[in-house]
Amino acid sequence: MPRRTAAAAAIAAAFFLHQDQWFWTESRPLLFGVLPPGLWYHVLYALGCAGLMWWLARMVWPSHLEE
Repeated sequence: MPRRTAAAAAIAAAFFLHQDQWFWTESRPLLFGVLPPGLWYHVLYALGCAGLMWWLARMVWPSHLEE
């Protein structure tokens, strides 16, 4: 799979995962006794998006712009 196709698929997956409708009505189990599922999901989602942006900048960024 070419890098551009993989990047587009990863961005589409991140967009889909951002629509977290499965945790809207849940308030248990609490992570560390304080974080409801929706909040810890978004913590993991934000870390995943940071990793995705790192990968996009590292692998998909056009190298000719750096010269």
